[in-house]
Amino acid sequence: MVEREKIEPGQIIVVGLPDVGLVGVIAAQYLVEKLGLREIAYVRSDLLPPIAVLHGGLPHSPIRVFGGKGILVIVSETAVPASAVAPLSRAIVEWCRSKNAKLIISLSGIPVPNRTDIEKPSVFGAASLPEGLDLLKKHDIKVLESGIMVGPYALILRYCAEHGLPALVLSAQCFFAYPDPEAAASVLAKLAGILGLELNVEELVHKGEEIRLRARDIMRRTQREMARMKKTQEYDIPLYV
Repeated sequence: MVEREKIEPGQIIVVGLPDVGLVGVIAAQYLVEKLGLREIAYVRSDLLPPIAVLHGGLPHSPIRVFGGKGILVIVSETAVPASAVAPLSRAIVEWCRSKNAKLIISLSGIPVPNRTDIEKPSVFGAASLPEGLDLLKKHDIKVLESGIMVGPYALILRYCAEHGLPALVLSAQCFFAYPDPEAAASVLAKLAGILGLELNVEELVHKGEEIRLRARDIMRRTQREMARMKKTQEYDIPLYV
């Protein structure tokens, strides 16, 4: 983690990495845009693809940290290679520890086969510590009582539990391999409640088709990496009752 400026400790850290439905990426990017957060750090690693993301004609790391207003947002604009998931997850958790993170909230999705029949995706949650479960219930988020989680969010939650760090995973019902801005809107609405933010998520729904078109390529690359991570194991045992 390369820091561009001094970062104050004790902040809430939101994580949005490519996963099913790109729920976390879409939600995190929308949060950065609407809160007007600025880039304050980035990830540098030889395990990531040899690419630079261009914004305004200038190169940036595909995984960056944005900050402001007491919130840090980690977001990736490229699929994370399966071989990089474990070291990246550890690096994120260690960095959060070094910043004495107040709370780590990962934004994700739950792939459901009947997604086309669901008008408004429900949001479920898991926590690294028992008090996190109380926070989920306080905000009317159903707890994932049993099941399997696969990928970076699973490891981040595990590592946080091992180190006693407070962390949540908020997961909205979503398509498995199709960008799902509606699911991102659902998870953002719950996040806003936890953070006490005024955040209008209707734009995500209104611009759904536009977002899906822009996200096609990263979804295809993410789908390949999810196959390497055996992501379909999440279908084997129901994630919620």
